[in-house]
Amino acid sequence: MKHLARYVPILDWGRGYSRETLTNDLVAAAIVTVMLIPQNLAYAMLAGLPPQVGLYASTIPIIAYALFGTSRTLAVGPVAVISLMTLTAASSVAAPGSAEYIAAALVLALLSGLILLLMGILKLGFLANLLSHPVVSGFITASGIIIATSQLKGIFGIPAAGEAIPELASTLFANLRHTNLPTLLIGIVSIAFLFWTRKGLKPVLTATGLQPRAADLIAKAGPIAVVAAATLAVVLLDLEERGVKVVGDIPQSLPPFTSPAFDADLWRQLAIPALILSIIGFVESVSVAQTLAAKRRQRIDPDQELIGLGAANIAASLSGGYPVTGGFARSVVNFDAGARTPAAGAFTAVGIAVAALFLTPLLRSLPIATLSATIIVAVLSLIDLRTPRMIWRYSRADFAAMAVTIATTLLVGVEPGVIAGVALSLALYLWRAARPHAAIVGRVPETGHFRNVKRHKVITDPNILTIRIDESLTYLNARWLEEFVSEAVAEHPRARHLVLMCSAVNSIDASALESLEAINHRLLDAGVRLHLSEVKGPVMDRLERSSFLSDLGGQVFLSQDQAFGYLTSGTDEGEPAQSNDLWMARGLI
Repeated sequence: MKHLARYVPILDWGRGYSRETLTNDLVAAAIVTVMLIPQNLAYAMLAGLPPQVGLYASTIPIIAYALFGTSRTLAVGPVAVISLMTLTAASSVAAPGSAEYIAAALVLALLSGLILLLMGILKLGFLANLLSHPVVSGFITASGIIIATSQLKGIFGIPAAGEAIPELASTLFANLRHTNLPTLLIGIVSIAFLFWTRKGLKPVLTATGLQPRAADLIAKAGPIAVVAAATLAVVLLDLEERGVKVVGDIPQSLPPFTSPAFDADLWRQLAIPALILSIIGFVESVSVAQTLAAKRRQRIDPDQELIGLGAANIAASLSGGYPVTGGFARSVVNFDAGARTPAAGAFTAVGIAVAALFLTPLLRSLPIATLSATIIVAVLSLIDLRTPRMIWRYSRADFAAMAVTIATTLLVGVEPGVIAGVALSLALYLWRAARPHAAIVGRVPETGHFRNVKRHKVITDPNILTIRIDESLTYLNARWLEEFVSEAVAEHPRARHLVLMCSAVNSIDASALESLEAINHRLLDAGVRLHLSEVKGPVMDRLERSSFLSDLGGQVFLSQDQAFGYLTSGTDEGEPAQSNDLWMARGLI
């Protein structure tokens, strides 16, 4: 049972489920349900799908995640960035709103689910590390800008299209003269009210004597108030007749059973977008899950999270939804509302299903401008302008990756932006790995420590040259090492001993071993003996399986301090490395 609970976490937390936990989960579910109804409608429309699809995507998928996910408070469902990526991917194969487009969204969800599930089974969660923090941060910031810009069409009541800023901006400006004034007024008032509920409503409520936590939760439910007010205004003032676009009729139904199309050509076209969407969704979801779990000292299993998200997306494809992941805003509300287990998500799914079945007629006259305002206010929190400044000060290379990601996403589109950011990050990583940091070191006076001669006042010996290598030795930097050693020896003509300090070398591959052998022979020809110090046990094990140690002109020392003391004492008589008795307690460092 314990082994099975590892893959079906409900068997673990379900055993200790109590009445108190049930109460906490029900309260959290009620609060999150109220917040998610307008948000899900908005995100579905952002994805180019009918509004009810957003409700469907927050029912069965949430239950699937509750069965297989490891986070106690992660709220799974439609999110802004994944909705934008769905729009980009599905619109490349069909026109938004068409039956073919909806079919493409279902296939995208299924492919994403299968990819995530396979990655989880093979324990490939580490692949998400291909997306560095600067790349992810840059992509989310750029996506937030694109999403906010794309929703201006709803605020102004005009048509606009495009996946990147240039096309969006040009179509918006071209149609600006067709602005519908009642729509614009609704949009501006909705945005202003939503911003006020985020910042100003909580102080007002606490001033009336309400507890801070309760005031915060009520403030987060602000979108419901603006939805109700805007809908009532449209009905009472007959604004639909004055050109205000509304959501329209929403089917009253539970999520339908849907069968994604098994079209080989469609699957091929959506495979790469599904892979990118899956990785982005996983990175966003697991980051939120780990942040919230740390606050309660709980544990998140990234590989099991892949299985949980995979199950949620497969469920979405079979229940009329579209790709989903864990969202930051909804998860924080779920956490703050007191959710204790994934059952809170299941209860939320029931609440949304009830809304889809009974409450959708009340949303018929909901203005599109209000949904656009909801999205704009939500995604503006994604736009992070502080992180680029911080990364610029810390690392110009990482800033370059972030800048390229932002620029490409804004100017070309979301998928090229991610690909460009990952490609540049990998290129920079390979460049750094091919040119690792190394330093000539000396002994710090009255200590056994060795530091860079350019940074510290250290003791050196003209007959001894010590080079500390701060990276594993691989085929990427093997030739660089040969050149670095040659230059260092040329700059120190009196040196008779060269010690490679290997404290930071975790591995030496075959190419690097060949370079070490070449360095050893060249140094012997120049009258210089090569020594190694502080070689780690696993690295030494591999060296012993080669002929390198038997051919080594010098010796292998347990520590650099021991090497320096031995070589400066004048007792070195050229004993071969294999008979060296200074390599003691091998494998302990």
